[in-house]
Amino acid sequence: MDSTPSNTPASNEVSDDKVFAAMSYLWVLCLLPLLMKRNRPFVQFHAKQGFLLFLFEVVIWVLMFIPPLYFIGMLAAVVLSIMGLVSAITGKEWEMPVLGKYAKSLKF
Repeated sequence: MDSTPSNTPASNEVSDDKVFAAMSYLWVLCLLPLLMKRNRPFVQFHAKQGFLLFLFEVVIWVLMFIPPLYFIGMLAAVVLSIMGLVSAITGKEWEMPVLGKYAKSLKF
């Protein structure tokens, strides 16, 4: 028997919330799960990360006049969004590099 703790919540809790969790990584739509599913830990995990990713994208958008930073930042944002979306759809809690640790400390 494997004693390694899993970051995957119970499947019955996740099954109803996958759509809202996936929505968390679609730019400003991250606000809907953040506000509508406050009592669902799986959705909140993804919504907080999606919210921080949204803020990161806004900062990158402001830096669009510095082409190398804009390109690298938007590429990172797209990759993180896709990875977060896939993890939400598959019912997993994947912690994003850098943003994930800050998302844990958010209180809404």
